Amino acid sequence: MRASEGDQLVQHGRVVGQHDRIGEIVQVLGENGTPPYRVHFPDGHESIMAPGPDCAVHSKAGSKEEYR
Repeated sequence: MRASEGDQLVQHGRVVGQHDRIGEIVQVLGENGTPPYRVHFPDGHESIMAPGPDCAVHSKAGSKEEYR
């Protein structure tokens, strides 16, 4: 998985009825765009994340990369 500052990190809901969480990557802490990322969510929460299989990156350019 590779990301840049400004990309969106989408964490898909894990159980029925749980909504996706979408945050903005504000800092890339790994080398060459790799995790971990500092992610800011609309509710003001900020977290350092190493995304798992339930996450996807939506780049500023509009492409989508699923975590594998």
